[in-house]
Amino acid sequence: MDFAGKIIWITGASSGIGAALARAFAAEGAQLILSGRREEALQQVANDCAVPHLILPFDTTDWAALGDKVKAAIGWQGHIDILVNNAGISQRSLAKDTQPEVYKRILDVDLLAPIWLTQLLLPHMVARGSGHMVAISSVAGRIGVPLRTAYCAAKHGLIGYSDALRAEVEQVHGIGVTTILPGSIKTDVARNALTGDGAKRGESDAAIDNGLPPEECAARILAGMKAGTKEIMVAEGQELAAAQLRHSNPDMLFQMTAGIGAAVAGKTV
Repeated sequence: MDFAGKIIWITGASSGIGAALARAFAAEGAQLILSGRREEALQQVANDCAVPHLILPFDTTDWAALGDKVKAAIGWQGHIDILVNNAGISQRSLAKDTQPEVYKRILDVDLLAPIWLTQLLLPHMVARGSGHMVAISSVAGRIGVPLRTAYCAAKHGLIGYSDALRAEVEQVHGIGVTTILPGSIKTDVARNALTGDGAKRGESDAAIDNGLPPEECAARILAGMKAGTKEIMVAEGQELAAAQLRHSNPDMLFQMTAGIGAAVAGKTV
């Protein structure tokens, strides 16, 4: 896959993995549509990239606005080659302490919003007979992780949707679908995570602070896409081993995650 000259639309592009992907695609000569809620931060990313770009700020859960945003994105250069659904929010709360509103918020942001944006853009790619959809899921989309029941539900669902969509559009319409499963990446994901009552957590954790730099994550994603890999795992150590156990020895994985759950259940999070 050659990214030079491609029109690539990235949601959640103002920081973290999204911003790192923007810079990496720009270095390959792509043109960018950068979306997120913080226009000033998006502009800074655009300044770093120094390629033709469109700043298109919006909230991905503003359902009424999404149709017009898709029209604006397509109208900028006449087409979209790649959509990267990256916007998301995490969780740090035990299920027994988590309010229904938190589940709804996380499912809206992490599952329904990327599905609906994909659905709105899909007719455009079908008509062109080409295009590529990229869904940023998580290692938590393969394994159940304590303190993240809502997040895991959304990320598992995103992989399921993407796999089913790929089966429908890859050969019939020439549209590629790639799922990305990052592990711990050094971003603000834990700091911005929701607690059981919906408040922002406000602090990071050791796993994230010691995670891969987002630039390394972005580099691995681009390398995987160039190689045609349909599911790209960006994880190391225990996280990678756990994801592999989900298929090779699920009982061992369940025992391991139950031990982790027991260790955190008595802690204040």
